[in-house]
Amino acid sequence: MITHNNSSFNPPILSLKQTLQSGFEEDFGFGDISSTILPDKLIKGEFIAKADGVISGVDSILLGYQILDETVEVQHMVHDGDHVEQGDCIARVDGSVRALLTSERVILNILQHLSGIATKTSLAVKELEGSRTRVCDTRKTLPGLRALQKYAVRCGGGFNHRMRLDDGVMIKDNHIAAAGSISKAVELARKQAGLMVKVEVECETEAQVMEAIDSGADIIMLDNQTPESAKKLTALIPDRIIIELSGGMTSETIGKFKNCGAHYISIGSVTHSVSALDISFMLSGTIKNVNG
Repeated sequence: MITHNNSSFNPPILSLKQTLQSGFEEDFGFGDISSTILPDKLIKGEFIAKADGVISGVDSILLGYQILDETVEVQHMVHDGDHVEQGDCIARVDGSVRALLTSERVILNILQHLSGIATKTSLAVKELEGSRTRVCDTRKTLPGLRALQKYAVRCGGGFNHRMRLDDGVMIKDNHIAAAGSISKAVELARKQAGLMVKVEVECETEAQVMEAIDSGADIIMLDNQTPESAKKLTALIPDRIIIELSGGMTSETIGKFKNCGAHYISIGSVTHSVSALDISFMLSGTIKNVNG
């Protein structure tokens, strides 16, 4: 059963087109010799979910075929952010058998990977239901895929941290060591940062938290905390400061920090350690083991 998400998602179309084009160039070589042996007839096919999950990257189907063969007709049965169950149809296609088979793997690779991210993010979001705390990602993404991977996080109900280094100032342990102190690092940041740029400071101890507060930090990241220590430190931080928890968080452990008072919990694993959602493409008349 498909559960529709009423939120509106705007995929990074340019990044998706570039990734598809790069994937096709890498995969095709001088041509798909397995498909060119077939008579180039018209045929129908379906993208089928083989596991429960959340869909992201469904536009890769239409965009992929537009790059290769504009005559292929695509009917999307779901939207990004929708929940699907095993056996649900994600999209139906109708076109040249050669076009459908040649582009199958590249389209599936993108669709499966992004849906895996959305699914894992959704699991983390569910663990925090009933609290004010939101799940966000990190910059632990694959080169060239950041826009797509962070988009998939949003499809799963998460939020985005910095997209790039110029999105905000994040003063971490190495910056503090190089500057000499949290106070000095924040002072240097304020002298150079623009009016709209927020300053975040990573803290592990109570002394660091108090120094970050006194220095005028906009955001305090509590790193490598237990639920008990996180709760203790968040109680010290004024309401004007945004609180983030980070360090070793996973969708399986995040629930332990549900009531610690943080506004955000950042999880790198939703992008850097994710399993693809199992999705198959099958032409009409294909015989396949339903358990395979």
